[in-house]
Amino acid sequence: MELGWLLWGAAVLLLLHVLMELSPAVNFVLRIGFYYVLCIVCSALTAPVCLLVNGGRTVKNMRIIKTVVKTFKYFFGLRFEVKGLENFEVEGPAIIVSNHQSILDMMGLMEVLPDDCVQVGKKELMYAGTVGLIIYLGGVIFINRKSTTSAKMVMAEVAKTMTTDNVKVWVYPEGTRNCTGDLLPFKKGAFHLAVQAQVPVIPVVYSSFTTFYNPKKNLFTSGKIKVEVLPPIHTKGLTSDDVTDLTDRCFRTMRETLFRLSGRP
Repeated sequence: MELGWLLWGAAVLLLLHVLMELSPAVNFVLRIGFYYVLCIVCSALTAPVCLLVNGGRTVKNMRIIKTVVKTFKYFFGLRFEVKGLENFEVEGPAIIVSNHQSILDMMGLMEVLPDDCVQVGKKELMYAGTVGLIIYLGGVIFINRKSTTSAKMVMAEVAKTMTTDNVKVWVYPEGTRNCTGDLLPFKKGAFHLAVQAQVPVIPVVYSSFTTFYNPKKNLFTSGKIKVEVLPPIHTKGLTSDDVTDLTDRCFRTMRETLFRLSGRP
């Protein structure tokens, strides 16, 4: 009986392997499905560890979460080439901004995430089952993107938390995922926050995923991701009148870096 089950299991695995080789759509669905399952299972297993070690919701849990998520790349054949980590070594709080491409960004985030750094994420993530639980335990600050008033109140609290707890804050200024190989226009919230708190902005740029990940083309293969942490942009002495210029400067710098890392002219 056991031998029969083993034979059936081997046959199913062989069939899936053949389908993945023959059909990009099947390959994409199976890999994405496995990614979701991996996130759910690892979140469920990691949450009790976070509670036992740190007692509840705290940014310190990100060290545990980061250790777990950094193993994901081996399942998908992804390699990271990272430069400029020394630019995170600024004294005191900072705003970190990066490009936002896909659901795979979590792996890239955890690959370089500095200690004592909280992320700003959309409120809907709270309701994502065990994944929502683990990011809640990791201290992620949730923002309601549909309510401008609510978003401004949250960002004011973020500014207070950043200076009081001496933490860095990671923000995706595009506001939504963008897997086009370019950048969407930046929203100004993160830059208002940096100027208000008089803390530096540290840009982080990931090369385009389009060579190995593209949902529109059912593409999901192995690949290499180049990551570059750029020098801090200081905001001391800047006022709200300088926010637009600061946003544009950061956008231009990150866009040029994105194209360079991605091998685009």
